[in-house]
Amino acid sequence: MAHMKSAIKRIRTSAQANLRNRSRISKLNTLEKKLRAAVAANDAAAVEFAKDFVSALDKAAKVGTIHANRAANKKSQADKLINSMAK
Repeated sequence: MAHMKSAIKRIRTSAQANLRNRSRISKLNTLEKKLRAAVAANDAAAVEFAKDFVSALDKAAKVGTIHANRAANKKSQADKLINSMAK
């Protein structure tokens, strides 16, 4: 256990950040699963899921939850999924 006041605060704030980041990542995973399921079912709602997923990726990258390059890769994968469905 930390003894210094600043170290105690750092532990507390990092725990809060961890909870926020886990929540955001869980949301991203859920949106990606919905997108993939909609594309597999050839559902027209897949385009809306893709928009939501890309928006959530951008927000997560902006606040530092995920790396910007990972967000770009995931967005590219989502675009490829949507384009494969259109054929």
